Amino acid sequence: MKFWHFILAIIAVIGIILVAAYFFIIKPASEPEGIVIENVDSLMNPPLILKEYGLPVDSFNIIPGKIKRNQALSDLFYDQNISNQQVNEFILASKGIFDLRKIRYGNPFKFFCSRDSLPEVEYFVYEHTPVEYYLVDFRGPVHVFRQEKEIRTETRETGGLINISLWMSTKELDLDPMLAIELSEIYAWTIDFFAIQKGDSFKVIYDELYVDTVYAGMGKIHGAWFHHDAKNLYAVPFVQDSVESYFDQDGNSLRRAFLKAPLRYSRIASRFSHSRMHPILRIRRPHFGVDYAAPIGTPVHAIGDGRVISATSENGSGRMVKIQHNSVYATAYLHLSRFGDGIVPGVFVKQNDIVGYVGSSGLSTGPHLDFRFYMNGSPVDPLKVDAPPVEPVSEANKGNFEKSKKVVLNLLDTF
Repeated sequence: MKFWHFILAIIAVIGIILVAAYFFIIKPASEPEGIVIENVDSLMNPPLILKEYGLPVDSFNIIPGKIKRNQALSDLFYDQNISNQQVNEFILASKGIFDLRKIRYGNPFKFFCSRDSLPEVEYFVYEHTPVEYYLVDFRGPVHVFRQEKEIRTETRETGGLINISLWMSTKELDLDPMLAIELSEIYAWTIDFFAIQKGDSFKVIYDELYVDTVYAGMGKIHGAWFHHDAKNLYAVPFVQDSVESYFDQDGNSLRRAFLKAPLRYSRIASRFSHSRMHPILRIRRPHFGVDYAAPIGTPVHAIGDGRVISATSENGSGRMVKIQHNSVYATAYLHLSRFGDGIVPGVFVKQNDIVGYVGSSGLSTGPHLDFRFYMNGSPVDPLKVDAPPVEPVSEANKGNFEKSKKVVLNLLDTF
């Protein structure tokens, strides 16, 4: 009997082994009920979760809108059945983060609501600028956060011929008009943009900024070239003494002691003359200045550092500001509609400070600026003043500057 018991035991063990082999080796494993096993492809390529303002859009019902005229954020919240307590919490939470009085008419907003049968607002987003937005979290105690969207930078190369003006050329090339303004500021000391000639040309390498694939403005200018007055004028950015500015190909700063003109954009209506027919008096008399025609209210900039020695009204000159720049040079700005903030005799102004605004005060047939330049007390033609440059690239920095210049010039020469 013992022998048969031993044989039966062996058969039982073999049976257990065969059953186990069937379930664990031969038969494919079945999936437990209620659990989904992802295939290899889904693990390697997880589904894309769309997000907006950092929130998964598929998780909410989203209600978009735009701020109406004279609309307050609290009115928007009441419209979405947000409680008085939450609105008061929002007002308190906003202090020091966002001034509720500064919401802008036409700016977009969105409510992110739960997908319940009775939906509740969980988040609110208000776009203050294309980059800056404010996120309000209503899920518990109300919190307000200031956020910024990611800004994407694309470097662009462009250029072309100038037929009328730099401004018109940028419009013809469908470029941001700010490009013309930025270039005019870089070259403000070396190019008289009121004397741009047909056939002049330019090239520029600069950054364009994008937010959510939408153009958001200009970034840095990495280099530029102008062909003007039979000269090739390069602009190479370089950091010296912790300050970045632009230098020409010889390492001279493009900045000068004086700006070429006190206005950014206008046109010359009348030039310096020893005998000009006065438009009102109808007699010939000297005109020791340059008239820039521009709309009333156009800012007028000091062309250089100096001290205001006069800010008053003088008969035919109207409202006038006069600046003494040093022992040799002085400038005057006539026919202003009003003076700049804080412009009084004795005040020191820096180059490019606003000293007044274009007007038509005094003997004037229309809005313009009469700009005058004096050397040792005598009037000189402002368009012929050749101002000295400021500090060039130092000897210690010339090696690094040459490396930067080589890169910029090579890039400009490729298009």
